[in-house]
Amino acid sequence: MKEIVLITISGQDRPGITAEITGVLAKYNVTVLDIGQSVNHHALSLGLLIESSSELSGCSLFKDLLFKGHELNLIVRFTPVSEEDYESWVAGQGRPRHIVTLLGRQITARHLAGVSEIVSKLGFNIEEIVRLSGRISLAKPETNRHGASIQLTLSGQADDVPAMHGEFFKVSQNLGIDVAVQEDNLYRRSRRLVCFDMDSTLIQTEVIDELALRAGVGEQVSAITESAMRGELDFSESFRKRMALLEGLEESVLKEIAEKLPLTDGAEKLIKTFRHFGYKVAILSGGFTYFANHLKETIGIDYVYANELDIKNGKLTGKVKGSIIDGNQKAKLLIQLAEKEGINPEQVIAVGDGANDLPMLSIAGLGIAFHAKPIVKEKARHSIATLGLDSILYLLGMRDIDLEKLDLD
Repeated sequence: MKEIVLITISGQDRPGITAEITGVLAKYNVTVLDIGQSVNHHALSLGLLIESSSELSGCSLFKDLLFKGHELNLIVRFTPVSEEDYESWVAGQGRPRHIVTLLGRQITARHLAGVSEIVSKLGFNIEEIVRLSGRISLAKPETNRHGASIQLTLSGQADDVPAMHGEFFKVSQNLGIDVAVQEDNLYRRSRRLVCFDMDSTLIQTEVIDELALRAGVGEQVSAITESAMRGELDFSESFRKRMALLEGLEESVLKEIAEKLPLTDGAEKLIKTFRHFGYKVAILSGGFTYFANHLKETIGIDYVYANELDIKNGKLTGKVKGSIIDGNQKAKLLIQLAEKEGINPEQVIAVGDGANDLPMLSIAGLGIAFHAKPIVKEKARHSIATLGLDSILYLLGMRDIDLEKLDLD
């Protein structure tokens, strides 16, 4: 007769413990059904689910394990598991899993309590908790530049996905951190294309506002821009109004602005990392090709889709060539690029800040509202408002300790 037993081992971690314990099990030809281990500040927690013959129960196998535990100064516990409970556990392995990522300048007990309360309320079980950000130095706090990130792996069925996202969005707003929740599927682990909005996303300015300042119509254009980004005005309509105000601006101004474009914090590191791992990078912008092409050359962009300024006799005409790149066009371009790369839209990351970015954010597998307007934060499935662009790497499960080893130059 066979018996199923859960063995839990805890104590001070050091090299060789797993080898010693499994060596005892190997002598008795035990079947290991499951194994898991974690270490937190040198404190070991090792669990093994085994199947043994009843003749071994309470005798030599378990005695040997207890002696080995005593020798290694470890606590060893045994818990019988019924066949019914075991089969129920096996049947649950196909249950959906979700990844919840916490982002903030720091993650406190209050943040963890708030998020875990929502997890419990929604009926999920936390299977794993991992710190993605580096260890914090209390002696040198100035070295903690990147902020903090913790990843939770949840099991359980999400009956109402939009409602689930809404709950995590509310808690993120209340706690002042970012909370992203993703289904843990194969697409999440195989992203291949990232599509960025340009203005106020990849760069820390709205280029059309910079042009307007040079043309002496800054306040008028800025007011229209803000209204459009909040979703109060149709993007194409607002774009034509703003462009008309730029008529007569000297072409030479474009170069001056392009050479001083302020990159968003973390943008260069993020793109270098994506390119290191073979991602394709695109700009899908309601801005202008002149500036997007400048970024293409300086930070390494594969595809650029934006509006082309119409210039005659060295001056802007107040119009653009061809159709305007609005929100719907961005979504179509994202789908076209995915098809060109031979991937599913679920493998695409899209990042933007304005209402005209929502169509592409909703289509992409990972759509992120970055330091976005309130209406965009509310409607997007994911939002980052506390850290720089490179914090997107945390949403892909990348850890600081691994990223620091990359040669990105």
